[in-house]
Amino acid sequence: MKKAEIVKVAGPLVVAKGCAGAKMYDIVRVSEMRLVGEIIELKGDLAYIQVYEETSGIGPGEAVYLTGEPLVVELGPGMLGSIYDGIQRPLSVIRAGSGDFLPRGIDVPILDREKKWHFSPLLKTGDKVISGDILGSVRETELLVHKVMVPPGIEGELAEISEGDFSVTQTVARVVTPGGVKEIDMCRRWPVRVARPVKEKFSPDEPLLTGQRVVDTFFPIAKGGTACIPGPFGAGKTVTMHEIAKWSDAQVIVYIACGERGNECADLLLSFPELKDPRTGRPLLERTVIIANTSNMPVAAREASIYTGITIAEYFRDMGYSVAVMADSTSRWAEALREISGRLEEMPGEEGYPAYLSSKLAEFYERAGKVTCLGSEGRVGALSIMGAVSPPGGDLSDPVVQATLRVVKVFWGLDDKLAHARHFPAINWLSSYSLYHDNLQDYVSGNLNAEFSQLRREAMRILEEESSLQEIARLVGIESLSPEDRLTLETARSIREDFLHQNAFHEVDTYTSLRKQYMMLKIVLLFDRLSRESLKRGGELEKIAALPVREKISRVKYIPEDKLEEFQSLEKELRGSYA
Repeated sequence: MKKAEIVKVAGPLVVAKGCAGAKMYDIVRVSEMRLVGEIIELKGDLAYIQVYEETSGIGPGEAVYLTGEPLVVELGPGMLGSIYDGIQRPLSVIRAGSGDFLPRGIDVPILDREKKWHFSPLLKTGDKVISGDILGSVRETELLVHKVMVPPGIEGELAEISEGDFSVTQTVARVVTPGGVKEIDMCRRWPVRVARPVKEKFSPDEPLLTGQRVVDTFFPIAKGGTACIPGPFGAGKTVTMHEIAKWSDAQVIVYIACGERGNECADLLLSFPELKDPRTGRPLLERTVIIANTSNMPVAAREASIYTGITIAEYFRDMGYSVAVMADSTSRWAEALREISGRLEEMPGEEGYPAYLSSKLAEFYERAGKVTCLGSEGRVGALSIMGAVSPPGGDLSDPVVQATLRVVKVFWGLDDKLAHARHFPAINWLSSYSLYHDNLQDYVSGNLNAEFSQLRREAMRILEEESSLQEIARLVGIESLSPEDRLTLETARSIREDFLHQNAFHEVDTYTSLRKQYMMLKIVLLFDRLSRESLKRGGELEKIAALPVREKISRVKYIPEDKLEEFQSLEKELRGSYA
């Protein structure tokens, strides 16, 4: 292994001389402690290295070992339910061997080399295979079948494939290619900065159902879509991301805790093994990979954690699964970019962030999408990305927010006023938006009811009217408003409190299916329509507001998913109240 020499150490940035022949983004080992670093700039024989571990105690004159390889992840059975740091070191394995603290320079196998997995072949000897074809499968967890694929760049005829128990490094198949016989095991190595290849990427047309009413009804994200959730401290970014991770109908969740506080990461690690998948009853951790890169870890590793997480997600997408990535938060990654850029003495952009911040964020989000995977069967996979952004003071003009909004299609704007009023999720319905409504129209019409889109538009109109009527009411008093306008305020309050407000800690209210969301919105707007008709006939608003059925409408959120027939009797009672 070629050696270079350190000439300068500036926090997470190390400069080494004698690096002629090295390439950008090559991995190096710094000092005799073998700290992991990555070359991010080359000038002559000088290499500028961002080190993913603490550099204290290291100085000029010490050795740097050039590996000549990029930062790669290992992909294979055993990832689900695992907790990794930013460079995919398995924290549970390290803890078992070294205790509660992460030793510097520690090097352990990413995937368990000893554990045996039962490989069930789907093809037979003599079959022709191309890149991406599924050779066989492994039952990794009760929730997911791990599909073993032909690696990219290999095609030919199967010379051997066998069923049995194998470790990830043992050969399960041999393929005769024009360049010779290739042995295939269950462990793949892939450079994190290179997007995995696909046949075709196309426009998303199916919603990623999250069980959160304000998201699914008003601001949906598509499978293969991108979303941004900015907000000030305490507005509920992490809670909202946790809820989506728990209840979304993605088959695999990759949660990247990028520079977040350790207690929030701990909450994730403690709650996921206890929570059950709503469709199977199995622990949610069985379909989850967690990248735990907390705020007290070296800042440079935040960039590695982002790329590690998205590469793992692409691997599961290539199996034909729907994968959701939660990055919490990309602001911490941007802060790391700013620190490294400052130490490189680059010309700063807005607010000190590097001038290439926008392209870095775009490069990350563009790896989302609904795709036709490699292989002869034409399977379809989807990779959705949701990124939390933590602008100082909730300032949406922050460069990270603005750069993110230029590349994502959904904006869930959190409002600290709603959060302080104990309205969760605190997504502001007047400032948020989704650009996927048209894409998802056919799905909603075919799987639910074409009326749903109309109800959503009507509810949004009422909420917008409420905003302007509240201004008038503050000036002249609510008594001066017409009965119709006061009814609008009453209906808007019902939409806010009975529909949009959702209790993450209530066993029924924490998750709402799309069908139940439709029924809830329909009953609230039916009350509005019947009340307006009553007012036209001379009815009194005070009597309408005091109808006993109003109490039942306010509690529809607590109707269990297996008792949705109660909506029919409630609708009948509501119509009878105006007879």
